[in-house]
Amino acid sequence: MAAAAAVAAAEPPPAMPQAAGAGGPAARRDFYWLRSFLAGGIAGCCAKTTVAPLDRVKVLLQAHNHHYKHLGVFSALRAVPQKEGYLGLYKGNGAMMIRIFPYGAIQFMAFEHYKTLITTKLGVSGHVHRLMAGSMAGMTAVICTYPLDMVRVRLAFQVKGEHTYTGIIHAFKTIYAKEGGFLGFYRGLMPTILGMAPYAGVSFFTFGTLKSVGLSHAPTLLGRPSSDNPNVLVLKTHINLLCGGVAGAIAQTISYPFDVTRRRMQLGTVLPEFEKCL
Repeated sequence: MAAAAAVAAAEPPPAMPQAAGAGGPAARRDFYWLRSFLAGGIAGCCAKTTVAPLDRVKVLLQAHNHHYKHLGVFSALRAVPQKEGYLGLYKGNGAMMIRIFPYGAIQFMAFEHYKTLITTKLGVSGHVHRLMAGSMAGMTAVICTYPLDMVRVRLAFQVKGEHTYTGIIHAFKTIYAKEGGFLGFYRGLMPTILGMAPYAGVSFFTFGTLKSVGLSHAPTLLGRPSSDNPNVLVLKTHINLLCGGVAGAIAQTISYPFDVTRRRMQLGTVLPEFEKCL
């Protein structure tokens, strides 16, 4: 979802002027990549903070936390504040924020890089190169930031009064010391990679397709001139949001079984013995 939001938030690269010098193509290109980095990271942080309560509940229910496993989504959303206070809905959000900025930024920038690479080196274009670039960008971002996701999930699964970890740093130290060193942070990586390929690919593919179809068939209704180049049409803000939401929902539904498997493996050592999934 953050990936689609990042794409939705940014416009196409500005047209490069032909003049050389400090204000020429190189400077404009550098500015575009900086803007892409910031747009991807900020969009991801905003999106994840907004849905943090739902994400905490998802982790609790996916791994069958014994306090909440008998509840549904809305019942759990009511039960968590009653047992842990309203801040309990945001448990693990600190680690999520540390992770999501580099995750969103890496994924967004990697997508642009892979898309260019695939087009120039392999000669592939159209929907196929968006699908390939989206999948590769998703896997790159996951591998780079996976230890933070592991820590976030461990913190989010804890319930008030039963804390194994006192904070992010303590969780890092404990996992490293007790679960096989650095490899302990990559428990569940395989289902994550298997799930991210269809998630990122379908997300970027769906968003790109919706954008192309929308601007082709209803440019006046759905589009507006780019602030960088009035001759280029981009989607209006609310249409960007809608397309990003649809793309993220479809991609998440397709890859959800992998997400459940990943959570069970990430929490394998802290689950009850009969539910361990290593």
